[in-house]
Amino acid sequence: MLQNSTTAGTVNHAANSSDTGDRRLPAGYPSRCAAMLPPGGDPASLPGLMNTSSDHDRALAILRGTFGYTEFRGPQAEIVSQLAGGGDALVLMPTGGGKSLCYQIPSLLREGVGVVVSPLIALMADQVAALQQAGVRAGMLNSSLSSEEARAMERAFSQGDLDLLYVAPERLVMPRMLELLDRARIALFAIDEAHCVSQWGHDFRPEYLQLSILHERFPSVPRVALTATADPLTREEIIERLALHDARVFLSSFDRPNIRYTIVDKADPRTQLLRFIRGEHNGESGIVYCLSRRKVDETADWLVTQGVRALPYHAGLDAAIRSEHQNRFQREEGIVMVATIAFGMGIDKPDVRFVGHLDLPKSIEAYYQETGRAGRDGQPADAWMAYGLADVVQQRRMIDESEANEDFKRVASAKLDALLGLCETAGCRRVRLLSYFGEASEPCGNCDTCLEPPETWDATEAARKALSAIYRTEQRFGAGHLIDVLRGKGGERITRWGHDRLTVFGVGADTDETAWRTIFRQLIALGLVAVDHQAYGALKLTEASRPVLKGEAPVEMRRAGKVSRKPSRATAAAAAGLDLQQGELLDRLKAWRLEQARSQGVPPYVIFHDATLTEIARRAPRSRAALAEISGIGARKLDRYGDDLLELLS
Repeated sequence: MLQNSTTAGTVNHAANSSDTGDRRLPAGYPSRCAAMLPPGGDPASLPGLMNTSSDHDRALAILRGTFGYTEFRGPQAEIVSQLAGGGDALVLMPTGGGKSLCYQIPSLLREGVGVVVSPLIALMADQVAALQQAGVRAGMLNSSLSSEEARAMERAFSQGDLDLLYVAPERLVMPRMLELLDRARIALFAIDEAHCVSQWGHDFRPEYLQLSILHERFPSVPRVALTATADPLTREEIIERLALHDARVFLSSFDRPNIRYTIVDKADPRTQLLRFIRGEHNGESGIVYCLSRRKVDETADWLVTQGVRALPYHAGLDAAIRSEHQNRFQREEGIVMVATIAFGMGIDKPDVRFVGHLDLPKSIEAYYQETGRAGRDGQPADAWMAYGLADVVQQRRMIDESEANEDFKRVASAKLDALLGLCETAGCRRVRLLSYFGEASEPCGNCDTCLEPPETWDATEAARKALSAIYRTEQRFGAGHLIDVLRGKGGERITRWGHDRLTVFGVGADTDETAWRTIFRQLIALGLVAVDHQAYGALKLTEASRPVLKGEAPVEMRRAGKVSRKPSRATAAAAAGLDLQQGELLDRLKAWRLEQARSQGVPPYVIFHDATLTEIARRAPRSRAALAEISGIGARKLDRYGDDLLELLS
């Protein structure tokens, strides 16, 4: 059961006081109690508030009354219990799995203010706006506030007038902020995006290393570190660097069954991307990741010429333009954001229907984190990537030419190898992806290799030809030159080196250039060939190639094939199984939501998620009591929007 030192009848924390025995209710407490009541309910009958000491019931009362959900999912209840009882926790839960509730509810159960460390201003702003919509006293401290606004927020924090405060990591460790924390009553510390503490991770932030000060300075305050992506090595580093040695580790399934994973051989990637968007996500929100700023700009401009509402986002753009584009993406529907990984954490938009990659990410963690921004609402979504030999060569070069130490390069190479294994697998991609995080699973039936299992073929002879070509040309040339030799293609460069006189010249003339590129790519992925960037990308033989060349080991490769894709969805209503009348109602509800969002200056999903509006359209409730039964409608939102919704439904 949850443990809490407040007296029976107190769901939220007591007022800030130096006297630990002081149990006075903070200003505004009665309204927060009322926010947890069902329509017309008697406060004396509310579970966990007035007549019961069951902390679990009190947590459920907050879940239902404040956030509008009927039950906890997965390990949420256990995590809430651990933190509300004063224990530490490390929470690994997929994007969209409900991590925020794991610290928000304990913050409301315990005395004091829950302090949330969050790395991005945009994410803070959205979460604070959503909490305020639910009737929770939330605020934030970051560089977006004026000096006067920051001082007012600090006063509210010191006086106990907040339930949750979101703070950027660099501000949290400043002496002024630490002194402010010393004077306040803290319910807990929540460290979001905790993988940023790992130097082995894909999104390392140096300021996160300083967060160990929380354990040293506030040893009695419970801490929770949360992330959606952490392999075993990263988990160990989070525990070590944040001093969470006694924390309970909650490891949820990493599976996102609503996401369909597809990786295609890169041919004409922009055209392939456009075909994918038009065919399956026309008019829907999505993100497309590119490796370089130039490619972001060129891809976004080209998509616009093709009738796609695309915007660029990268660190080279003016800050005002980046902010405008991010706001448009979050507050409008049907925007496709073309971005570098600068457009990363903090993407809290639940209705992103696809994430595409035109370049290979650095690791499976990066791939999982980026694709996880699709389908946060649990509805069907796509993770699509075009992948080719040049991607492999480029990523190898970036590792080899980095200024990192050899240990880091070795780990980075191993992570890239794992990602290449995911790209080249002939089996279920989800099984391969989950196994990387230590999770066993069965073939999913919702990835390209399950929907259209690729053929495998005995590539031993082709591999030996390719390996021989590398050897005969003295391991000094890249794939393009080697393919010309194998296909018997003449030219000044070939004849100058005398490669037209080699025994391997023309032995692969029966195989086209695209197929040879696929073969070389898979040879690299299989570890039979390495890229030497000190020799301008020359391909070299590895020790593993020796038995293949000697005819002692076979080589099997996957053959690219057509993928059976789901049919395109004409409308969101059709995808949700709504009939024509219900679909028209959903359109009216979305128009009303957009009007509300614009008038309040918040993203539409802060008012209600699509899933909530869809359920309203499906059930067409005719009373406030019936509205209250729909997931996502808490007491405060019912009070604020109930009459408008019932009028729309009449």
